[in-house]
Amino acid sequence: MSGGFDAATGDGPPLPAGEAEQRSREVRAAYEGLLQIRRLTNRQGGDPAARPAEWERLRPVRAVALALEAARQPPSAVDASGARVATGYRVTPGERPGTAVVEWLGPPGSGAARQEEAALTACADALTRLGWDALLYRGPRHRRFLEVEPAGPPG
Repeated sequence: MSGGFDAATGDGPPLPAGEAEQRSREVRAAYEGLLQIRRLTNRQGGDPAARPAEWERLRPVRAVALALEAARQPPSAVDASGARVATGYRVTPGERPGTAVVEWLGPPGSGAARQEEAALTACADALTRLGWDALLYRGPRHRRFLEVEPAGPPG
């Protein structure tokens, strides 16, 4: 969405120095908006804020990225040439519709591979609290990743 808030997926540029506080306010406002959407649209009993709304189910990459950023997990980042310049999560579309994949990536020599199990476990915990199923897998080259999908039926 142009001109609006975009959650950090881990494939964008690093946050410019001095903008962390402004970004934090934007993330907080977007997250509060998401919770309000859940309260207004999830009508199947229980805590409506504990299940992804239809909006999230249709945009899992954006929704998962917002959830991770709101949980203060650091996103990875790339420079103008596409080289990875920051260690953190990266969210991409999953193989199945309605799913997302979360990886833990960093620049060469950053130690991201050694951090990934603990970091992805923290990401999974944050996502689970918000009604997402996040399963940890080991993929090519023995790198771990999360496969994420909405838990339970639509609200």
